Amino acid sequence: MFFPEGQIRVHVYGRPVDMRKSCDGLYALTRQELGQDPLNGRLFVFINRRATQMKVLYWDRTGFCVWAKRLEQGRFLSDWRRVTTRETDWTGLKLLLEGIEAKVVRKRYRNARRSDAHGIMAA
Repeated sequence: MFFPEGQIRVHVYGRPVDMRKSCDGLYALTRQELGQDPLNGRLFVFINRRATQMKVLYWDRTGFCVWAKRLEQGRFLSDWRRVTTRETDWTGLKLLLEGIEAKVVRKRYRNARRSDAHGIMAA
């Protein structure tokens, strides 16, 4: 299924999940633990304890679908202590699938006034 990138909401479950769960088990987690309706068209991401496997549950208007990815090397997450249940977007999911953890990023440039090389204040 094709997803328009800016419109998809993704919920990442912030605790390890047993990857033996199928659609029904992930559906139950979504309803009970996340408090979300799995039929709302959003994606729900679940990661195992070792952070080497991920499953994504979604409803495509005709039934539930599950994507699964298992890494041969590396991990999706570096530390479970820093993971929380959160909502992200399609870009955040793509970063997570590549093993890139999004952090708070500070801007390199500020809008504050600063002096140039000659000591003159720039506007």
